[in-house]
Amino acid sequence: MIRPVPNVLSIAGTDPTGGAGIQADLKAIAACGGYGMSVVTALVAQNTQGVRAVHYPGTEFLRAQLDAVSDDVAIDAVKLGMLGTIEVIDTVREWLERVRPAVVVLDPVMVATSGDRLLDAAAEKALRELAQLADVLTPNVPELAVLADAEPAADWPATLAQARQVAASTGALVVAKGGHLTDDTVSDALVGPGGVLTQADHPRLATRNTHGTGCSLSSALATRFAVVADWPRALAESTDWLAAAIARADDLDVGRGNGPVHHLGPLWEAAGGPVPGPITAWWWQQTSGIRAEIDELPFVRALGDGSLGTDAFTWYLAQDARYLGRYATSLAAAAELATDENERAFWLECSTSAIATELQLHESWVAPEIVERTEPSAVTTTYLDHFAAAESSGDYAVLTAALLPCFWIYADVGDALATRNRPGHPYADWLATYADEAFAAATRRAIEITEGAVQRADASSRRAAARAFRASCVHEKEFFAAPLR
Repeated sequence: MIRPVPNVLSIAGTDPTGGAGIQADLKAIAACGGYGMSVVTALVAQNTQGVRAVHYPGTEFLRAQLDAVSDDVAIDAVKLGMLGTIEVIDTVREWLERVRPAVVVLDPVMVATSGDRLLDAAAEKALRELAQLADVLTPNVPELAVLADAEPAADWPATLAQARQVAASTGALVVAKGGHLTDDTVSDALVGPGGVLTQADHPRLATRNTHGTGCSLSSALATRFAVVADWPRALAESTDWLAAAIARADDLDVGRGNGPVHHLGPLWEAAGGPVPGPITAWWWQQTSGIRAEIDELPFVRALGDGSLGTDAFTWYLAQDARYLGRYATSLAAAAELATDENERAFWLECSTSAIATELQLHESWVAPEIVERTEPSAVTTTYLDHFAAAESSGDYAVLTAALLPCFWIYADVGDALATRNRPGHPYADWLATYADEAFAAATRRAIEITEGAVQRADASSRRAAARAFRASCVHEKEFFAAPLR
């Protein structure tokens, strides 16, 4: 029987500060659409700065807890967390073999943040055997290495290779997690004996508040599978939720060490209630990976160091001129949707400025006849179609969100390029335009206006605005990449 709200049981240790263990599990289960239950395997005295002591209740009491739940409640999914001794592992194993829950996700807690092994050799062996009863394993990079009997992977391909090896040896699917690596993009992949089944990528977010992410992801994954009955979809939905929870982590103020993620932050936002902190700042943080990719594009690097060929530069300017004409129309559309007179005046001024910039491009950098015979590229057309779709929505928050990266990313790239200007640079005059304080002020105003529009919007509009902002960031990257493709 599939329940609208699945019953999900966490079997794990505690965290009195609420960021990890069963406390985090219960929040994750609730946030992801399940009814959370818990059986305590260990009482852990810990906080955001580390573990102080661990107490293991007797296995007879552990067995009593397990039986009390399964004798009364239909369990749709089980998440296994901290199982610190061979006696605890054996007790849980016996219960799993007897009860046979439909879904088991094992988060093999084996290695501390410090790198110290948490289990002795006998317990590690027992946990490897227990893994054969799980549907999915969610080890971090050090734990995956223990399961694979190898050194911790140094990069993503090595992580995937170890995950494939563990999947083959245990018969379980393995979620390879890139959180411990250093890539700008954090990847999570569902891996079977034959290789990667699906992969989810999210930009790495700049926060130290990631305590309990492993616990939270495994609980979210068990819950979403109990809802959708599809592992690839469950992974995508779980990692999307966790990325949003990490993005809201700095809204909390919990402890002096590595704080928790904000498990309910995405839920509060989706409810349409007040959202602590600027939403646009959250969006900006979430697109940090895209912006890092823009900085490394061959066109941007060559423009900065002066090695860019004139043909590529001319083509870029011609496309920019084509872009600015349609962009001005979108700015005017924002003015029509604005209900505040000052905001209406701002968008109209920006629309006029875009047209003036187009004319200046014609006069100073590229001849009008070159622009006229240059067809908009597929990249330019796709970007402008995105603006047209935002306009047609008739939603002020969505349109301003779509327009915002055109200010913000351009200013961000421009700041970096302006610092590379020098006497004799072949594009010195062009790079100098990036340092324009008037455009920086316009960017700040666009952020302010968009923030207000999104804060006033309902939950549906907020979600659509977030998608429009991210899509524009991607289009900006493609626009900067196109000249040298």
